[in-house]
Amino acid sequence: MPGPPAEESQYDPVDLTPCFNNTGISPASDTGRGSFNVWGNSFPAEFLPLGRAPVTVDGVPFRFPPVGQGNDNVRCDGQFVPVETGRFDWLHLLAASERRTEDTMNMHFEDGTVDPEWIRVSDFWAAPARFGETKAFETPVMHYPHHVQQGVSALLWAQRVPVTRRADLRGFRLPRNVALHIFAATLQQTAAVASEHSHAQ
Repeated sequence: MPGPPAEESQYDPVDLTPCFNNTGISPASDTGRGSFNVWGNSFPAEFLPLGRAPVTVDGVPFRFPPVGQGNDNVRCDGQFVPVETGRFDWLHLLAASERRTEDTMNMHFEDGTVDPEWIRVSDFWAAPARFGETKAFETPVMHYPHHVQQGVSALLWAQRVPVTRRADLRGFRLPRNVALHIFAATLQQTAAVASEHSHAQ
């Protein structure tokens, strides 16, 4: 459930803007603007945060993408996302999938090692969480290309991917799976990782 960030952790929002390649959110006045899936469905802007205001889900702060200003999410197609180098425990995501998705993404480290990690995200159509995600947002309607569909919900999930290697992360590569969409990402460094890193220096 939404709440304040845990004091024992440090959070670093990831800038996904250079990778945005899809518009998954549309206003009711222009439903045709969205193209989250092949049928042109999209999330209704009226029931989601506006702009890049901080959004907190399960204690994790995210920078929600701008709404109504062009592309607002990454449709995964093997993009490499650089991050400010550091040691982390988790990569938290606000994500949705055109259908239930299980795939792998790669964590790239400064020492040249690459670790594959599972990323699992449930369907954006109203359905239970299949992989233990938190329901970040559930809208009461869904946008179709030419109308607002009442009684059909769209779901945006909060999921996390582990960063298991005790090494400096320099970036991650998303899977080649265009059914998977990432709207926001935040890296988490726990107190244990921060302490371990400071002692090693």
